Amino acid sequence: MTASTQGPASEMSSSANMPMRAPLRWLWLSLAIVVLDLATKWLASSSLIYGQANEVLPVFNLTLLHNTGAAFSFLAAHDGWQRWLFAGIAVVAAVGLSIWLTRLKRYETYTALGIALVLGGALGNLYDRIVHGYVVDFLSFHWNGAYFPAFNVADVGISLGAVALILESFRSRKE
Repeated sequence: MTASTQGPASEMSSSANMPMRAPLRWLWLSLAIVVLDLATKWLASSSLIYGQANEVLPVFNLTLLHNTGAAFSFLAAHDGWQRWLFAGIAVVAAVGLSIWLTRLKRYETYTALGIALVLGGALGNLYDRIVHGYVVDFLSFHWNGAYFPAFNVADVGISLGAVALILESFRSRKE
């Protein structure tokens, strides 16, 4: 069968395998996450007293905290080497995610969304690690005396991006 007789279905499948048009446009979303993250961290740092809970809702406080570790304060009790370890991991992840983003196909929109969100969050927290030596956290949820570890907008971006990537992996398997 020649290319002219393959029909519309063949043309659609070949266009789906084409590279995504301007995949780096997704970096605008990453930049928006970084800007929103840094702005909210600045606002929290300049208006909240460290460690003092400010109740917003019965289950939600604004509480300024500094996390020298990773998620859930992992390795926070160490003497500072973890700052550079986590910064290095964030740099490697940012490079890897950027490369992945440039290699996406046209139909991989949710993957691009997930990558952009994770990248923005990683860069927001990377800035804190390099400049301050810790990550500024201030969003604190609790229920009946049990507290979820405090987090920030960058963490929300990373979490939502991870969910998008996981959901897209399930969707891709079905297809």
